[in-house]
Amino acid sequence: MRAVLQRVTQASVEVEGSVVGAINKGVCVLVGITHEDGAKDIEYIVRKVLNLRVFDDEDGSMWKKSVKELNLGVLSGSKPDFHLAMKSAQSKEVYQQFLDKLRADYRPDMVQDGSFGAMMNVKIQNDGPVTIILDSRDSA
Repeated sequence: MRAVLQRVTQASVEVEGSVVGAINKGVCVLVGITHEDGAKDIEYIVRKVLNLRVFDDEDGSMWKKSVKELNLGVLSGSKPDFHLAMKSAQSKEVYQQFLDKLRADYRPDMVQDGSFGAMMNVKIQNDGPVTIILDSRDSA
């Protein structure tokens, strides 16, 4: 499983002209699911998304706080790499497991997502800009 994490001042996802997910300050995460991904991959990516220290602390010191520590928003969407991608029905299930784990390990009200498989218009106001690529294969 791979994820592109971007620190944002705000982000939203629109499907057919309607906003289906939106956050203010937090992280926007685009997730790619391969045919080999499972529970360990979900665990690793969720842990990284929630605990990466990409925000300043209250004293202005850089890279000291995580999205979880500051109670910020998480907006997630799926972005497959088609030649290694898991089949659509199965990847939808794994993506839902990813969202469920993210919400269980954090705050359900702070986790937003798009609409799996839909053509989405993602608006991201990158903060920094800070963009980090995560790969669950790096956990080994």
